[in-house]
Amino acid sequence: MSRYAILSDIHGNLHALDAVMGDLKDNFDNIVLLGDLIDYGMQSNEVTNYIKDNLSSKIICNIWGNHERAILTHDFNFFSSKRGVESAKFTDSQLSDDARSYLNNELINKGKYEFNLDNKKVLAVHGSLNDYFWKAIFPDNLNGNYIDYDIVLSGHSHYPHTFQKFYEVDNPDMRNKKSVLFINPGSVGQPRNHNPNAQYAILDTELMSVELKSVKYPVKEAMDLFDGSVDEFYQKRLENGI
Repeated sequence: MSRYAILSDIHGNLHALDAVMGDLKDNFDNIVLLGDLIDYGMQSNEVTNYIKDNLSSKIICNIWGNHERAILTHDFNFFSSKRGVESAKFTDSQLSDDARSYLNNELINKGKYEFNLDNKKVLAVHGSLNDYFWKAIFPDNLNGNYIDYDIVLSGHSHYPHTFQKFYEVDNPDMRNKKSVLFINPGSVGQPRNHNPNAQYAILDTELMSVELKSVKYPVKEAMDLFDGSVDEFYQKRLENGI
């Protein structure tokens, strides 16, 4: 097999993560995590511990997202709303020593990571090359030049996508084109594409195919965990995937 599970933006939602892993079963070789394991949801410690205890042997990439960066460095200046700052500070107050140690010591804190995957040069970045943490890649706005890569994996937007861009290069054998495959798996724990189900992606490097997956999870149970400690917006948005 040459199948890689790509997950991003779990956001403290263990119910969603558990559903994704149940959907995957053992039908993948390795896993890529693109940041924002924590915050917004009520189970940041549980999500972190689940990953540490159950997925470590499969992980080939595990990078900070903007929420890890904000919380672990106590830099809350880049959130776009007061409720975002308050949520991050609440999560910071709740993180266990074990979870904090794992996030600090086992994740790549630069927010990006370059590696090779079956002879393909891969960039994993939470945001984009223009801003590793806070600016996402979109099909109509790449926020950077990715000509040096074969595959670009990104998160942050909570909107899944897969597309190819062909850069102009001097290579007659390839008709002077360089193909770059872009993949955003969407959000496991807080989707925003009007689909409330947990979302992730599977990359098959032998076929160079991508599956954008969606799986049901007990949304109501995840919502019931909220106790007023963060703005109810983060609870209610789960119901409609917004």
